[in-house]
Amino acid sequence: MGKLPEKLKVLYLCTGNSCRSQMAEAWTRNLKGESIEAHSAGVRQKGVDQRAIKVMAESGVDISSQSSKTIDAIANLEFDYVITLCDNARESCPFFPAKTRVLHVGFDDPPALAANARTDEEAMVHYRRVRDEIRQFVETLPDSLGGK
Repeated sequence: MGKLPEKLKVLYLCTGNSCRSQMAEAWTRNLKGESIEAHSAGVRQKGVDQRAIKVMAESGVDISSQSSKTIDAIANLEFDYVITLCDNARESCPFFPAKTRVLHVGFDDPPALAANARTDEEAMVHYRRVRDEIRQFVETLPDSLGGK
């Protein structure tokens, strides 16, 4: 038997590392952990969104022990791919070494969509939709990333 291939290292980057990037990191670890090493960070640190924790738990994925971190906290790591999940992160994405491919895969922002919700249940509809969209994207990995 030959040597096992090295896992792809993927960073999900969002504004506050509180919701979408946390979901993407968790889905990747749960669905693709054998082939992808997932990390997440934000342009700034905001804390993990309680509704994101709740909606992921509904799908059997516990993100309650994950923490919000900035790009500076993972500066010593090298990534094969950096995937920006929001326009702000794409626009303020820091420079990465040439070997790193930076891709943008945008998802709606559940907290922004839920801002005018009249009830928590109404707000959760947005979180569930985005959670499911992120899961669908992660299920396509690594094929959807293209070549290294």
